[in-house]
Amino acid sequence: MTLSPLAAVVPQHAIRFVGHDTHQHELPHLVYVVSGRAHFTAGDRAAYRLAAGESVWLAARVPHAVRVSDGGLVLGPLLDAEDAPPGPVMRLPALPEVSRVTTVLLGAAPTTEAQIAPFRRALGEALRAACARYFPLVEPRHPVARAIAREALRHPDTLERLARRHHMSARQVQRLFLAETGLAFARWRTRARLNSAIPELLAGTPATLAAARAGYTTRSGLLRALARECEVDADELRRDPRIALSDRVA
Repeated sequence: MTLSPLAAVVPQHAIRFVGHDTHQHELPHLVYVVSGRAHFTAGDRAAYRLAAGESVWLAARVPHAVRVSDGGLVLGPLLDAEDAPPGPVMRLPALPEVSRVTTVLLGAAPTTEAQIAPFRRALGEALRAACARYFPLVEPRHPVARAIAREALRHPDTLERLARRHHMSARQVQRLFLAETGLAFARWRTRARLNSAIPELLAGTPATLAAARAGYTTRSGLLRALARECEVDADELRRDPRIALSDRVA
């Protein structure tokens, strides 16, 4: 038996059962699969088939679309502005705390802003905790350095080119990163990219695809960075990144 007739009973919630065409939000956003399966696309950035419990964490203003299998259910809660992922699109494996919050959200069905706000905060905390299992990072406070940090995850440009685009010297940017994040720019960018790649690898995404989505030009570049930053044997990573990482970051 299909659930399509039941899914249409409350028209404003039908998109949870069938999905929606390409659109974007002014706030960070979570696409969470409660049951069944869903096909998620974000332009040419990403395309994922998601199973129950899996999710995609999106930055603000990232165009995306979702198609839900018959009998599936997807939630799409917005998040607070500060709860953005390390990169534009971040696939997440099943995370118990995220599942717990979204289950309560589904049952509570908040409607007013006062009711919704605690759930947004709880989801943000759960997502930040998930990233903290890998490499906790802070963005620089200086507005230009912060803009460069965000661009650095989307573009392979060198620090010199990024700085020049914002009318600042590479030395100035480097000083800001060290002072405000505690890390040199190159290491900050490496760890931010790994925060994006590790959940992909743990979810079974091929390393070549995970590398490209995280901003690496080659699979070997990603694996070298993982071996160095996670202190994982390089040969183990080459054989099976998912198994090599599971005991180190789970």
